[in-house]
Amino acid sequence: MKFLKSVIDEMKLVTWPTGKETRRDTSTVVLTSILFAVYFALVDWVLIALLNKFIF
Repeated sequence: MKFLKSVIDEMKLVTWPTGKETRRDTSTVVLTSILFAVYFALVDWVLIALLNKFIF
């Protein structure tokens, strides 16, 4: 029980992000993920095109 009390006490000290901060951070993660996906798709497409040109 001492452990649970110390966990509860510690959780009261946590500064939680606001809804606005959470939306901003989530938007940043989603946008960055999309940009990386597009980048890697383009690099993959270029490499496949080059390999097909030189191999076949």
